[in-house]
Amino acid sequence: MQQIYILLIILVWTIPAWAEESHQHDVQNSHDEHEEEAVVKLSKAQRINIRTILLKPRRLANEIQAPGEVILNTYASVKITPRIKAQVIERHVKMGDKVKKGQVLVTLSSVAMSEAQGELLVTANEWERLRKLGKQIVSERRYTEARIAYQQAHAKVLAYGLTSKKAKELIKKGNILLANGQFNLFSTISGKVINDDFILGEIIEPGRVLFDITNESTVWVEARITPKQAGYIKVGSKAQVQVNSKWINCKVIQLYHQVDERTRTLAVRIAVPNRHHNLHPGIFVKIKLQTNQREKVLAVPEEAILRSPDGDWQVFIETAVGEYKPQEVTVLRTINQLSVIEGLESGSKVVTQGTFFLQSEIAKSGFDIHNH
Repeated sequence: MQQIYILLIILVWTIPAWAEESHQHDVQNSHDEHEEEAVVKLSKAQRINIRTILLKPRRLANEIQAPGEVILNTYASVKITPRIKAQVIERHVKMGDKVKKGQVLVTLSSVAMSEAQGELLVTANEWERLRKLGKQIVSERRYTEARIAYQQAHAKVLAYGLTSKKAKELIKKGNILLANGQFNLFSTISGKVINDDFILGEIIEPGRVLFDITNESTVWVEARITPKQAGYIKVGSKAQVQVNSKWINCKVIQLYHQVDERTRTLAVRIAVPNRHHNLHPGIFVKIKLQTNQREKVLAVPEEAILRSPDGDWQVFIETAVGEYKPQEVTVLRTINQLSVIEGLESGSKVVTQGTFFLQSEIAKSGFDIHNH
């Protein structure tokens, strides 16, 4: 009886261990079966649109990532201001309008302009009278003084804002009623009105900004980096700016040489094409700056990488002729349409064309994506 009892105890201890081992063996077999299912086998005809590359180390530029802020391209922006004290008579454009170079923006009226127009009429008439008489009748000094007075009066109305055409018209007609002090301000560039802070009837002092106009086809993005990082960047260095989840290729156009006292950083200015006009001053963006440092990395074309159904990054590798297997990878960064990756060994044959076709074949096979 005692021997039977001991035998029962031994069985109780050994059966769970055997069952666990058997279960693990079954799980491993199941896992192996899934791995086999994950391989896509294609005929020669099906492989016609599949392209692969041999993965090997290549030298790529290091990259600096930094936040940036969109600012005005001041080289393509203007402020429209009067040079003399004047009153706003009529507005011709408003904020948000697109304007062309030479387009009338606002009509002003000024006492100083009226006086200058009157002076121009008087000096023009006197100069014309003496010019007709000639130096034989009038003295050389009087002749010269009249000419200079006319030229100065003409220059004054132009400096105040009267156009050359209007000045000629005033002189030709000789009508004092035309010396009413009214004149227009014009746009000096083609662009968009982004500010117009004034109202009709307001008295405007000289230098007061009536309009801000900018050409938004190219904007600037300013990033802040450390002085050490700035040592690896130069004017002309390649850069990328993220706009609406897309990366736009651009270049560094300026490097500041003065360190910000508060942040101890240097500013880098980047010119960014703004074809769709979705970048505006004040917007914050992500920036990638390529440095002049290079390192050996494993990288594949961006089109070789895709999301697996469970959200991981993956590539397809050719394990044998006509056999392709998905492989998870980690994407470290992307430079010039090349993605630096981890998770593959050098010498792997990576599919660069036909990845979506292979993924669809995986889906049709019924492979469980969570068992890779």
